[in-house]
Amino acid sequence: MADRVGNRGYVTYALRRAAQAVVVILLAYVLTFVVISVLPGDPVTTTLRNPQSGFTEEQIARIVSYYGLDQPVLVQLWHSLSRFLTGDLGVSLRTNLPVSHLVAEVVPSTLVLAASALAIAVVLAFTIAFGVQYLPRPFGPALRAFPSLFLSVPTFLIGLLLIQLFSFQLGLFRVIDSDSGLATFFAALTLGIFVSAQIAEVLIANLDQEARQEYAGVARSRGLGQVQLLLRHLLKPSALPVVTVLALMVGEVLGGSVITEAIFGRAGVGSLVQRSVSTQDLPVLQAVVTLAAVVFVVVNLVADLVYPLLDPRVRLLAGQRRSTARPEPGVPEPGVAAR
Repeated sequence: MADRVGNRGYVTYALRRAAQAVVVILLAYVLTFVVISVLPGDPVTTTLRNPQSGFTEEQIARIVSYYGLDQPVLVQLWHSLSRFLTGDLGVSLRTNLPVSHLVAEVVPSTLVLAASALAIAVVLAFTIAFGVQYLPRPFGPALRAFPSLFLSVPTFLIGLLLIQLFSFQLGLFRVIDSDSGLATFFAALTLGIFVSAQIAEVLIANLDQEARQEYAGVARSRGLGQVQLLLRHLLKPSALPVVTVLALMVGEVLGGSVITEAIFGRAGVGSLVQRSVSTQDLPVLQAVVTLAAVVFVVVNLVADLVYPLLDPRVRLLAGQRRSTARPEPGVPEPGVAAR
């Protein structure tokens, strides 16, 4: 019965979070449309009637009618939101091509870069955190300074240093071949170094907290080694907050990928955004910003849904998480790292 009630509560929570995610995406779309609409400049004049665009008056009239650019902003918003809900991202004002086609051309490159950067960040963060806990002096304490160092060095500087050393000096990859495996690795490393700092800080703090709990002392008194203590008792409660941090880091990765792609000359979402801003291609900007919001919201939704499954002590009641674990007689209760 308890399991049935718990499952029903989880399903209710999941549906509520999914509905909230949909609302957030729609609000992000509306806010982006409003912000872009109040930007100075007239897209009809600067883009459509630009002689270099090559649009005829008939084509301009069709585009203006399609977007309702000659109508009030609220009417334009309604048409734009209606098309978005049906999966229609519109037509580029610069190329007269479907926005979905332009986005689909560059998204795979950015997704590969972002996924690789997150993987490298996780490996670096866990390596630093474990080294802080178990390496002897002075190596362990020295590693505690690495997250602060990674946060203080700008991403573009890390990228330029990696290009100078591994491309120009060692010749491991060519800058002009930006989609090669090694070039992608070093671009992901540039972004992953920065992202790993925040993950490492959270993991180090939680490992320190869990290592001071009573259950860790009981385990040590029973002769459990440091590695066994880490793997069997400290790692899981310490790593659970990393799920939340990883979800939040998606925004950092998406924003940092724009700079990283520019440094390494990759044709991704960053280059598309640069072209769209310079030409005031509003439909493309709208689509890219909305796509980033969708990815960020979906990843955080997945993290919120996975978190209770990873920790069975967490129960969802009325949208709040409450601990329901009861320690066995004589066994201290493990500390739960605050999310």
